[in-house]
Amino acid sequence: MKFVSTLIAISFLFFGCNNATSGLNEENDNNDDDDFPTPEQEAFLDQLQEDTFQFFWETTNHENGMVPDRYPNPPFASIAAIGFGLSTYIVGVERGYVSRSEAAERTLNTVGFFYNAPQGPEPQGNAGYKGFFYHFLDMETGERYGQNELSTIDSALLLAGMLSSQSYFDRDNETEQAIRTKVDSIYHRMDWQWMYSQSSPPLVSMGWTPEDGFIQHDWRGYDEAMILYILGFASPTHPIDPEAWEMYTETYLWDEFYGIEHVNYSPLFIHQYSHMYVDFRDIQDSYMRGRGIDYFENSRRATYANRAYCIDNPDEWEGYSELVWGLTASDGPGYATHTIDGVEREFHAYWARGASADHINDDGTIAPTAAGGSVPFAPEITIPTLHHFYEEFGERLYKEYGFLDSFNLTYTVGVGNEQGWFNDQYLGIDQGPILIQIENYRSELIWDVMKDNSYIREGLELAGFEGGWLD
Repeated sequence: MKFVSTLIAISFLFFGCNNATSGLNEENDNNDDDDFPTPEQEAFLDQLQEDTFQFFWETTNHENGMVPDRYPNPPFASIAAIGFGLSTYIVGVERGYVSRSEAAERTLNTVGFFYNAPQGPEPQGNAGYKGFFYHFLDMETGERYGQNELSTIDSALLLAGMLSSQSYFDRDNETEQAIRTKVDSIYHRMDWQWMYSQSSPPLVSMGWTPEDGFIQHDWRGYDEAMILYILGFASPTHPIDPEAWEMYTETYLWDEFYGIEHVNYSPLFIHQYSHMYVDFRDIQDSYMRGRGIDYFENSRRATYANRAYCIDNPDEWEGYSELVWGLTASDGPGYATHTIDGVEREFHAYWARGASADHINDDGTIAPTAAGGSVPFAPEITIPTLHHFYEEFGERLYKEYGFLDSFNLTYTVGVGNEQGWFNDQYLGIDQGPILIQIENYRSELIWDVMKDNSYIREGLELAGFEGGWLD
């Protein structure tokens, strides 16, 4: 593996991340600079947040809260995107995009649907089973779409969004009281113990289908399931045994990638999703106490490492630079092999792109959500990158609801792709991190809302977290 250039190594050292114990309580110098973000960048963030919010507000089925997995061709709803959508409504109220009563009504329609949604073991006609929900639901009926799985992680992300609503809508009027009560009922029904791994309990299975039973893979570190276990530990009815946390963390890969030591996993969304709902700054579990950092710092290092790989660009994909980077799960040009400028290139459609010491999946496709979801960790590199995307690529990449999902400057095959391939779709699970994480950077809104939720605090404490705001 090549090492990052001297310039990037010096930049990384400047921001305090050059070894395993640095940066725990440091703030980036740029964050203390009155000129960062610049007024132009601030105005851009304002526009990006409002446009991205409108994706959730305008494309959602307002009667049942179904958020499309993708748009403008919404084949079905994604329950993780629904959870993200619930949190974006909170941002919308605080930013003045919608009124509190409008957001409360939309939220109650959503949680009310899930509260009443049919559950059962039958393969069709239900939204879920044992308190969990299917990954994809019909946009109109809210019932299982096709033969997708009962998803534990997507149910957890849906629940996280619901809990943010429960904590935010805290007034004594009928609508907000109903939100809180229904969210509690939904949480109480989730049978986490039924979802134990068939081979390694109390680790949790990735899911279940009526056709094939339990998925023969479980959630073990390091991945996006930190939020799953935190919520499972705090379950008031069917809690996960806290022993699962040690089993989860013992499979972490601590390694060096481009001179940066951290817990490695390749796609950046892995380092973002749980952080949308939990402020991991200065709180540590046993594993991170042993490493001398926290999970927030780990995600900052992962962001820098992802960028360093793209700057080095060992496979010489077109356009990669210090302002064009960001590998994560996203759409791509499609499954095909083409010879471009004398080099045979393999491309993919939706793929978990990423780069780390664990593995590299790279076909030249960049996703704005990679930088957008990492804004709180490293604003000094992510905000200029997002602004550059907006200025450089214009309407090829940025339309009415903010950034389209992805682009690939190497893929020049076919009519209309002479300057590279630009996706024509928005993905709900990629829109959510952009809006929520920018807001967490600017105001800490969702982090602060979740700190007031007793379930979040209890789950963290059962996982062994101490320090910081937990004290």
